[in-house]
Amino acid sequence: MAPQPQRSAVTFLTVAEVAAMMRVSKMTVYRLVHGGELSAVRVGRSFRVPERAVQDYLRDAYTDIA
Repeated sequence: MAPQPQRSAVTFLTVAEVAAMMRVSKMTVYRLVHGGELSAVRVGRSFRVPERAVQDYLRDAYTDIA
């Protein structure tokens, strides 16, 4: 039997968790998702956001004020 390739684990966050992490409202997270600025997966009637997508968004949104 051939060994299976390792899959990297993906951690999904709820909209509420993302909002708390970013210190914004849930509506702001929904706007980012619907606007295509933050990737998400639809599960039933709710969204799940990959933790990596939040990290990437925050990294790309960072501005240096010096």
